[in-house]
Amino acid sequence: MRTYHLQVEVEQEEDGRWSAEVPTLPGCATWGYTKDEALQSIREAAQLYIESLLAHGEPLPADIRASSAQEPLVAITV
Repeated sequence: MRTYHLQVEVEQEEDGRWSAEVPTLPGCATWGYTKDEALQSIREAAQLYIESLLAHGEPLPADIRASSAQEPLVAITV
């Protein structure tokens, strides 16, 4: 098992919901009614995304293993 640290972009929408996305993983985006809910959803989505890449023998994006000091980050174990 490996742990990956991914940078996440999180912002509150005009309707009060929170959106979250992992720019490194194209199309990997979720939302939640709270910031914590959005972060939990993006954690799950990123894990499934990476599991799918690995299961299909697809390469991981080159910068996926890089973590930065910027917040928020999510860590997933695959």
